[in-house]
Amino acid sequence: MMVHDAVSPGESGTIEGKPEAAWIARFDSPIQGRAQGPLAGLRFAIKDNIDAAGVPTTGACPAFDRHPTEHAQVVQRLLDAGATLVGKTNLDQFACGLNGTRSPYGAVPNSFDARQVSGGSSSGSAYVVATGQVDFALGTDTAGSGRVPAGLNNIVGLKPSKGLLSTRGVMPAAQSVDCVSIFAPTVAMALRVFEVARGFDAADPYSRTLPLATSRLPDRFRFGVPRELEFFGDALSAAAFDEAIERMASLGGERVPIDYAPLAEVAGLLYDSALVAERYAALRDFFDAYEAEVIEPVRSILASGRDHDAVDLLQAQTRLRSLAQQVAPMWQGIDVLLVPTAPTHCTIAAMLADPVVRNRELGAYTNFVNLLDYAALAVPSSIRPDGLPFGITLVGPCGSDLQLAELGQRYHHAAGGKLGATDEPLPPPAPMPLAVDSVRVAVVGAHLSGMPLNSQLTERGARLVAAATSAPDYRLFALSGTVPPKPGMLRVAPGAGASIALEVWEMPLAAYGSFVALIPAPLGIGTLTLSDGSSVQGFVCESIALEGAEDITHHGGWRAYVASRSQAAGA
Repeated sequence: MMVHDAVSPGESGTIEGKPEAAWIARFDSPIQGRAQGPLAGLRFAIKDNIDAAGVPTTGACPAFDRHPTEHAQVVQRLLDAGATLVGKTNLDQFACGLNGTRSPYGAVPNSFDARQVSGGSSSGSAYVVATGQVDFALGTDTAGSGRVPAGLNNIVGLKPSKGLLSTRGVMPAAQSVDCVSIFAPTVAMALRVFEVARGFDAADPYSRTLPLATSRLPDRFRFGVPRELEFFGDALSAAAFDEAIERMASLGGERVPIDYAPLAEVAGLLYDSALVAERYAALRDFFDAYEAEVIEPVRSILASGRDHDAVDLLQAQTRLRSLAQQVAPMWQGIDVLLVPTAPTHCTIAAMLADPVVRNRELGAYTNFVNLLDYAALAVPSSIRPDGLPFGITLVGPCGSDLQLAELGQRYHHAAGGKLGATDEPLPPPAPMPLAVDSVRVAVVGAHLSGMPLNSQLTERGARLVAAATSAPDYRLFALSGTVPPKPGMLRVAPGAGASIALEVWEMPLAAYGSFVALIPAPLGIGTLTLSDGSSVQGFVCESIALEGAEDITHHGGWRAYVASRSQAAGA
C-alpha cells in the first residue's frame, strides 16, 4: 500500500496550525471496500491510532511506528459494507488531549478559524469531515475525544456505549473505557455507520452484546441541565447554551436542574487519581524505552502513571464505584442529560501557553461519561456571533444510543444550518430505527388547529408536529352537505394540481384506531406526499363525492377558503 505523508514532523515543541496537519497520510491508492453494501460509495478516514493493514500506526509519535498486518476489526466491518478508506488522520499524541495541538505533525486548526484549536484528540478526523473531504471518519473517545472536536467544528460526534464497537486493532489509551467514535455531518450518517460497525468481537476483552433501547423518548421528556454552569468567561457560549435549552424545550422537553458536583468529581478521577496508571500501562514497554520521543505534556501525563501502586488503583476504583452509586438516582428524574460539548473556544496560542489548564476547560463536560458507562451524542447547535460553532451533547444511560440519535436528529434539524464548515445545507431527516409507538397523520380541513373537529385529535393525546404543504399533485374541494363543513382532497396527475396547506399531527398508536373510526364516508385515510418528498398518513376523498363540489384549490388550503367565506359574508 503506497502512502505519502501529508505533513512532516517538526522539531519538538514547534506547533503550527495548518489545514494539511489534519492528515498524517492520504493514501495514493485508497483501500477499496466491497463493490456493494450499505456503505457503498462512501469515503472515510481513520484516526492514526487505528490499524489499517500495511500502513504504519504511529499514534502521532513517529518512533512508535507499528506495522499492522490486518485491519482493525471496526475498519474491516466498514470495508465489508462497501466503504473506501482514503487515509489516516492526525491526533493528540497517543490520544492524550482534547485540543488538537499535541502532535509533532502540527496542530490541526479549527475548520472555521485556523487560529482556534480544533479540539482533540481526534482532531484530524473531525477536520476532514467538517471540510467535506470524507463522508465520515473514525476517532476514539476516552475522555471526550469523539465529542469535543465535533462540537468545535459543527459536526456530529457519536460516542457509543462501551463495547458496542470493537477496539481490536485500536491502540489503547485507557482500555477499560476506550470507545471507537464516529464523526459525520449528520446524525443519520453517523447512525448508518454505527449500525454497520457494531457487533460482538470475542477477541476484544471489552466487547459485549448489549441490548439497546428501541422506543423513542416520551413526547414530554425531561432533560437534565447542571444547576451551576461554567463557561470560563465565554459569554458567547453561555448565551448559545441558553438558546439550546430553549430549543430543547420547544421539542417537548422539560428542564430539570441536576447536581453536577459528583459528575465533576468523577471527571477528575481520570487524570488526578491512580486511574491515570491505565494510560501508562497501555504504553509501558515503549514509554520506558523511548520516553524522550514523547512530547510534552503527554510525556508528563504518562509518566505520572508510574507514581501509583496497586492499592492506589483499588482505592480510586472504589471511589469511582461510590460516585456511580451516588449519581445513579439522577436517571429517575430525567430521560437525558444536556450539556455543552465544550464550554468555550480557545486559540492555539493560548493553548500552547497553558496546555494543561486550557485542555481541562475543554473537557469540563465530557470526562465523566465513559467512566460511568454512559452513551453520548454531540450535535451542532448554533454559530456564535463571532462565527465559531457551538455544540451540545446528549448523554444517556448505557444502551440509549438509538434514543439519543432520534432526539439528536430532531434537535439538529430544529437548529438548522450548514454541514460542518461547508456551504452544504442540512438534508431532510432520515427514519430512525426505533419501535413505532405513534403515527403521524396529515389533516387538511375541520381537524386543523382551531377548527371544529380538532378536539378529536387533542383528546387522544395527539400533538402538532408541523405546518406543512402537500406535493403539488392535489386538488381541494368544498364538499356539499357536510356538518361541520369539510373539504375533500384528491390526488391528480402531475402538473394538474397544487400544493395544499395542511398540518401534521403525531398521535399515540393505541389511539389511532378510534380516531379513524370517526371518519365518515366519503372521506378516508390514505398516504399523502408532502412537498419535501416524504410521505405521511392523511385525509383523502372518494372521487365520486366530488361531483358538484366546489373546486377551492386556488385558495391553497381550507383555512384560507374559510377566511374568504367569512369576508364575503361580512361584506
